[in-house]
Amino acid sequence: MTTDDTPAPPGPEPAAQRSESPWRSGPFRLFFTARSASLLADGMLMVSLTTAVLGSGHGAGAVGYALAAWMAPIALLVLFGGVLADRFTPQVMMVGADLVRMLAMLGMAALLGAGDVRLWQIMALMALSGAATAMFQPGVASIVPRVARDIQRANALLRVSEAMSALIGPGLAGLLVAYWDVAGSYAVIAAAYGLSALVLAPLRRLAVEREGGDDPVWRRLVAGWHEFRSRSWLWGVIVLWAVYGLFVFGPAIPLGAALITEQHGATGYGWIASADGAGTIVGGLLGMRVRPRRPLVAGASAMFFFALNPLAPALGWSFTATALTGVLAGCGFAFWGVMWATSVQSHIPLAVLSRVYAYDVAGSIMVIPLGRALAGPAAEAVGGADRVLVFSSAVSVVCLAAMLCVPAIRRLGRAPAPQDRDTADEGAAPALS
Repeated sequence: MTTDDTPAPPGPEPAAQRSESPWRSGPFRLFFTARSASLLADGMLMVSLTTAVLGSGHGAGAVGYALAAWMAPIALLVLFGGVLADRFTPQVMMVGADLVRMLAMLGMAALLGAGDVRLWQIMALMALSGAATAMFQPGVASIVPRVARDIQRANALLRVSEAMSALIGPGLAGLLVAYWDVAGSYAVIAAAYGLSALVLAPLRRLAVEREGGDDPVWRRLVAGWHEFRSRSWLWGVIVLWAVYGLFVFGPAIPLGAALITEQHGATGYGWIASADGAGTIVGGLLGMRVRPRRPLVAGASAMFFFALNPLAPALGWSFTATALTGVLAGCGFAFWGVMWATSVQSHIPLAVLSRVYAYDVAGSIMVIPLGRALAGPAAEAVGGADRVLVFSSAVSVVCLAAMLCVPAIRRLGRAPAPQDRDTADEGAAPALS
């Protein structure tokens, strides 16, 4: 399919399709459990990694090196992950990736338990985990349409799980580090990845659609690129999202955290971060109920609330006002995430969805580390973090307004891709329910 724009359907969705809960699908329940386990492990990783690096006698700069060792393979290999997911099925790639991540985390636990850990050892294991994550991530999008008829509600439930994991994961890792040890926290992370692999394994029986036969990797990459660039609504959002990541997501986290901690203390920052997480849960729940005819318009409109996220600390708002903006920002971000994921999964053929989603992931995340790295120097150059964050807020509004001005984005409706998704679902569900 290379149709560029799909108009909004003339009427509402059938009631039967709206009322079918993803929980009625056995494959979705398996996928939700697996995804929740891996998200919890991801949520624990940052606290455990920081503690491991600092506890091994390395400085704060080494934490950045270890984090870069994890993120770089994701950015470099995610496109190949999409190709391999479409070639060998997302289920196989995700199970394999979880097993590799489990082994990497067990290796971290063994190293930390033995003591005298070198930084290069940590970086090597984190790089292995990052490479596995690059193989895992592209399959996430393409499995959802195969395990749930109501794609939007499935995405909303997954978004709520992601928010809960982001809230629970760091706290759980902190408790394990404080009352057990950092090696124990890595053992729990490994167990979570192992559980994800175990629960994903039965999904290998899902029906799949392959395209390209035994074409080489480079040709599959090119085919994915053609599918990506043939839809102006898709690449238009990603281009604007890359600008958003560089100038908004990049500076907002490090500079916003520093200003909020300065203004409201470390405890205040913790509560405000929790408010953002609570807003994400609310946005996910709204995504289960609200079904706009033009989902990208609705999602982008909700994202305008995110402009308040960098603005509140920049202007020194009160604790209550800043926490409220966190709720609104989290809600808008989660609702946008549901609308975007549902649009991509509904309009891209399943046979190439992993590859197209890999281009989405690569374009969305590659510039964020650069934005974070430049945030500090930019703050020094312009005379303060508050000025950078005001600029970030303005860029947020401009990018979203530009998104709404693109006809292909504005006109995109809820019409599904013209392939027989129901056949795949019907073929898989009886075997797994």
